[in-house]
Amino acid sequence: MSKSKIAKVLLSVLMVLSVFLFSACGPNTNNSGSSNQSASDNQSSSQDISGTATAVGSTALQPLVEQAATLFNQKYPNATINVQGGGSGTGLTQVSQGAADIGDSDIFAEEKSGIDAKSLVDHKVAVVGFAVVVNKDVTVDNLTQQQLVDIFTGKIKNWKEVGGPDEPIIVVNRPTSSGTRATFKKIVLGGQDEVQGLALTEDASGTVRKTVAEKKGAISYLAFSYLDGSVKALKYNGVEPTKENVINGKYPIASYEHMYTKGEPKGVVKAFLDFMMSDEVQKGPAEKLGFININDMKVTLK
Repeated sequence: MSKSKIAKVLLSVLMVLSVFLFSACGPNTNNSGSSNQSASDNQSSSQDISGTATAVGSTALQPLVEQAATLFNQKYPNATINVQGGGSGTGLTQVSQGAADIGDSDIFAEEKSGIDAKSLVDHKVAVVGFAVVVNKDVTVDNLTQQQLVDIFTGKIKNWKEVGGPDEPIIVVNRPTSSGTRATFKKIVLGGQDEVQGLALTEDASGTVRKTVAEKKGAISYLAFSYLDGSVKALKYNGVEPTKENVINGKYPIASYEHMYTKGEPKGVVKAFLDFMMSDEVQKGPAEKLGFININDMKVTLK
């Protein structure tokens, strides 16, 4: 074989070897490895958060916590958050006694008697507005603070006394464990006691909405998250119950939404509370349900 033919054969062999080495060590293999590693890291990260926690209390906050818990479980399959209502007082009592991991509340723990508020850590997760609501047959669209005081303390008993139809006013109260009731009583009624005997009492926001929607002449109050069109929301002192009016301080019937823990949270409880403040929740279900991001507030609530 001539030297030129030998050279051509050697060159061909070298080219084949080069292609083989490039295929074995090229970027495709590295990318695949990196992708597998990334998937493994993500799986490991989601598996790090596991366990079960229970949040109990405010029914005003309950819709948000329930939706956040569902998203949290999807994000961390090994973690479960059980959400229950019962009212702010129940939430504060249970978390204080260690019966619940998180106590959801519309009021500050210091406002609830019979618990050790100093042992609890406050995690404010949102602001909620409350609207005065009536049955749709009531033609009134605005009530002053004094009119509401007179209605809820039993002095005004017929809608015709405030420019409405000639029909009895049916007051729908909340139980004493309700943070929504405590907020309404403090801000609107100035601490005065609501009428008893002539009023109905319902223990959950959903039940209140259903009762007001079904009973002619009924009046009560609900968190913005429960305003679905089945009841009519009234102006308060001429001001619309809107998110924007709460933010700028024009509409005063509002409170912080608290999620209390007994001591500093750890593990799955801390992870869930951090998740509550994430954009995924604050710009997702919180916004859709009418809750207000604390960072958007232009006034401080008392």
